[in-house]
Amino acid sequence: MTSYPADLQKVVDFHGHLCPGVLIGYRASLIALRELKTCPASDEELVATVYTDSCAADAVQVMTGCTFGKGNLIFKDLGKVVFLFSKRGEAQTLRIALRFSALGKHADRTILEKTIVDLPDDRLFQTSRLDAEPPRRARIYPTIRCSICGEGAMEPRVRVKDGKFVCLECADG
Repeated sequence: MTSYPADLQKVVDFHGHLCPGVLIGYRASLIALRELKTCPASDEELVATVYTDSCAADAVQVMTGCTFGKGNLIFKDLGKVVFLFSKRGEAQTLRIALRFSALGKHADRTILEKTIVDLPDDRLFQTSRLDAEPPRRARIYPTIRCSICGEGAMEPRVRVKDGKFVCLECADG
């Protein structure tokens, strides 16, 4: 049985297996926590934005304490292996992008994982600081009852159809 560092084992347990994406998110999160001089978020004090819905996002969630439910894990569907990390009250955001050439064309998963583990941070990722405030805190909206299905939907996701409030699902048909 393979032995992992305790924090990586938590990621593997959450995600279900070890894979290159998990290792990429794990490594990016370690850099973020170190560079921002912080620890995993207990509330919304740290914000992570992921540009990919790959396995790496699970690692970011476990390692940073940022979650969709708390509103401090944000997904921007840009299809890039890029992560943004911000601390509330600070005017800078840390951007961490996987270097396009870092992993080469390894088809063998074992070689790829070893490469991700062994590469120095600056060869695996390009990091930069952006002058950008963290996204605003998550808002709690009133729930509106859909006049078609009867289910509740948050106010900004409700539309007016034939003069009645409807959820997006019913509005789209």
